[in-house]
Amino acid sequence: MSNQTLIAPSILSADFARLADEVAAVKGLPGRGADWLHVDVMDAHFVPNLTLGLPVVQSLLAATDLPVDCHLMIENPDRWAVGYAEAGSYNVTVHVEAADDPVMLAKDLRAAGARAGLAIKPGTPLEPYVEVLKHYDTLLVMSVEPGFGGQEFIGEVLDKVRKARALVDTGHLNLVVEIDGGINTDTIGRAAEAGVDCFVAGSAVYAAEDPAQAVERLRSRVEALAVRTAR
Repeated sequence: MSNQTLIAPSILSADFARLADEVAAVKGLPGRGADWLHVDVMDAHFVPNLTLGLPVVQSLLAATDLPVDCHLMIENPDRWAVGYAEAGSYNVTVHVEAADDPVMLAKDLRAAGARAGLAIKPGTPLEPYVEVLKHYDTLLVMSVEPGFGGQEFIGEVLDKVRKARALVDTGHLNLVVEIDGGINTDTIGRAAEAGVDCFVAGSAVYAAEDPAQAVERLRSRVEALAVRTAR
């Protein structure tokens, strides 16, 4: 297991007509509410869905002090990703399947003031990108096919999480291991056991009557597991 727990509610499941209110709803108590705000940017080309772009991200950045975690499911991230970093995003994640030069892109994102994240789809192996990941701050393992919220968790990707966790624990990589897709109170324990640091949760948070309490429940599941494991 990881020694840190970050919960990143995904606004893909929020009410887009009330985004500022929906963001505020996950803050919760200090140290118990959302740690990051996960924002899915989709272009209807790399994935078969269209969500939002840089202008909405800029508005969100002005409306919250939560670190904004931008997940770019777009073609040609080498051209577009740096703009999200320059706008003030805390972490900007690009897909290895879409990037032409992921190493240079990581350097450009960092130079623009953001942490650099690399995402891999469920069917993409980890091993070919271990050297590339040495240039990144975050590895985002997709546990659903990217494009739509509310999908069922793909447990097979946890093998990649375990490999990444081992590489971090042995010092070969220095990054946050993040997972996105189908995370809820039933699946978060399996992801935590595999070694995830940061858990992206959409419908598990925003379908709840109280989103901040939903974040707290997810965190408590991970903490309870850590206590049992330590015994």
